Amino acid sequence: MARPVAVVTGASSGIGEVFARRLAADQDLLLIARRRDRLESLASELTAQTGARVEVLEADLAGEQGLTIAAERIGAERNLDLLVNNAGFGLSGYFWETDRDRQEEMHRLHVMAVMRLCHVALRTMVARNTGGIINVASVAAFVHAPGSASYGATKAWVTHFTEGLYLDLKAAGSAVKVQALCPGFTYSEFHDVLRRDRTKLAPKSWWLDPNFVVEESLRGLQRGQLFVVLDWKYKTLVNMVSRLPVGLRVWGEGKRNRK
Repeated sequence: MARPVAVVTGASSGIGEVFARRLAADQDLLLIARRRDRLESLASELTAQTGARVEVLEADLAGEQGLTIAAERIGAERNLDLLVNNAGFGLSGYFWETDRDRQEEMHRLHVMAVMRLCHVALRTMVARNTGGIINVASVAAFVHAPGSASYGATKAWVTHFTEGLYLDLKAAGSAVKVQALCPGFTYSEFHDVLRRDRTKLAPKSWWLDPNFVVEESLRGLQRGQLFVVLDWKYKTLVNMVSRLPVGLRVWGEGKRNRK
């Protein structure tokens, strides 16, 4: 009997890689990222350890060609059980000082790619009345900071979009589940790429283990939890910020320094 298939984007490192490692015990995998060498190494390791069938797809989801290839492959997967939209990146700097092409790339990856892959996945899942989608957002969807205008905006879009999908599925009486995963600072390559000093971003107690993030996400999906915010500190922060008057919230956000 064929095993269910999980698709993970941005699977070559960080949270995406941890999702792949965690899911391989029970599901076959389709891993999507730009770095084929890392994907192939991970696929070989997981197959040897778990016996899972692991397919890799090298694709840049911020580009039309890569996104089309990925969407067509996902649409052809009859045993699709889970889609983890994890691919993403950050930029550091005041909006007008950063490269416009990179800004546009971020919006294509965080918004258009998520929309396209959700659309094709849900066509299969809703027809089978089973499956789930995890869209990786961020606490930055709720709490913004100077120097990350597009990142916060696109992650806020992810949370609103996922909520809309949740409402559509409920209205249609579908058993398919969707989740917006909203981690805070997490140990991964994300901040290394940005060349940001973790010690200056937040105290050590605010940094999350990616294994904890993934376990809580999958546990939340099983329960049908729409928003998964990790750790009591982040939960408290998000709840507090969401209740503040706009003026007070923006004042507080402005006190954070991007440096």
